[in-house]
Amino acid sequence: MDRCESPGVSGAPRLAEMIGEAERVVVFTGAGMSTESGVPDFRSPGGVWSRMKPIYFQDFVASEDRRREAWTRTFSGAAGWVGAKPNAGHDAVARLVASGKATLVITQNVDNLHQDSGVPAERIVELHGAASYAKCLECGLRHELADLKAPFLERGEIPACRACGGLVKTATISFGQPMPAAEMARAEAACLTCDLFLVLGSSLVVYPAAGLPLLAKSHGARLVIVNRDPTDQDPFADLVLHEEIGAVMQAVAALTSPGGRGRDAPTGASG
Repeated sequence: MDRCESPGVSGAPRLAEMIGEAERVVVFTGAGMSTESGVPDFRSPGGVWSRMKPIYFQDFVASEDRRREAWTRTFSGAAGWVGAKPNAGHDAVARLVASGKATLVITQNVDNLHQDSGVPAERIVELHGAASYAKCLECGLRHELADLKAPFLERGEIPACRACGGLVKTATISFGQPMPAAEMARAEAACLTCDLFLVLGSSLVVYPAAGLPLLAKSHGARLVIVNRDPTDQDPFADLVLHEEIGAVMQAVAALTSPGGRGRDAPTGASG
């Protein structure tokens, strides 16, 4: 395994070489992907859960007070992703997808930044849902947040489905809520056919999503982890870079673009 823990982007040439050698890259992103856009992660000191406790799915369903609290958080922007813009890492991933090298982006994030960076929605699997809209828990009808905001803020109306009257919740997957079966199946299928699985900014502690890198590895894919801090899966990876994602991926994009070094990147440059 190659490992690089020094500051800078010394591991970028090796990663660029591995991408150049791959035919089907799957990108897997976690909270660290978006922290460079100013979006706080959930578990670090100062993160979202250190400022407010999560509202479990069963509590949302059972308690009007918890539903009111959840919607207050949504419309106050308390989670911190409102107004965030894609960073250099998002842009580099979008370029990988546009080039045809990356076949799918699997994300644990709910901030819509991959879509905002230009990745087509059909190339994204959102394992933990999305914060940009809401869904009825009964019939699944989509509701736009803009349509729910004024009745809640002006009249205190907790959103209910306009079609069936069921409970409406942001389309994020809360603690205790079942994972979306179709999205998990699609992600697992991609793991079976990719030849490079690239983890960007995930601590790899939230399962079942965190099981995907090892699933890909067990089916022959090379595994690369780029994350600020060590993860439990580092020992299984073919390349580990403890560097800033935006700088690494921007350098990789330059190396793998027409005119870049790509396959000719020096293999001993991983630090």
